[in-house]
Amino acid sequence: MKQLLQNISSCTICQNYLPFGPRPVITAHPDAKIAIIGQAPGAKVHETGIPWDDPSGKQLRKWLGITDTQFYDDRLFTLIPMGFCYPGKGNSGDLPPRPECAPQWHQTLLEEMPNITLTILIGQYAQKYYLRERLPGNLTETVRQYTDYLPEYFVMPHPSPRNRFWLRKNPWFEEAVLPELQKRISTVLNDAIY
Repeated sequence: MKQLLQNISSCTICQNYLPFGPRPVITAHPDAKIAIIGQAPGAKVHETGIPWDDPSGKQLRKWLGITDTQFYDDRLFTLIPMGFCYPGKGNSGDLPPRPECAPQWHQTLLEEMPNITLTILIGQYAQKYYLRERLPGNLTETVRQYTDYLPEYFVMPHPSPRNRFWLRKNPWFEEAVLPELQKRISTVLNDAIY
């Protein structure tokens, strides 16, 4: 795992497309219990090198019902983006994650973490990559049908402040889906002994 993470940290596979150059952001440990697969680091995370170190991350930890200490304990959570580096700014927010990272690194990474019992897929890019033909259509329908992907995957929208309108239109997510997610996370963490 140590060598693999060093290889990822020195990856330059898509450097020509990155406006601020490569700076892969990921945490992983062989003992990790829960994998969180998100989109790509934002500008702030690119600066700090700390995954989910932004308003989206704060909201995510609230949704998961966990502390910062738990979230950043790599023996509990592995934090893997679809694109490891900040892709730059687009017309309406950040550009999509670079498509090179997931096929290059994800399978090898996950094989090094045999104790993963729950994988949380955040946003449409992770869901399209991992669920493929099982997707019912749009993100709303995918999240509404979250039980179809259990126990392997738990699907959810991105916790970005930009999604506040989606949350307002879909109150069932916070009322019904989040309590189930928190319950599952609590079960995994209570079983985690190290």
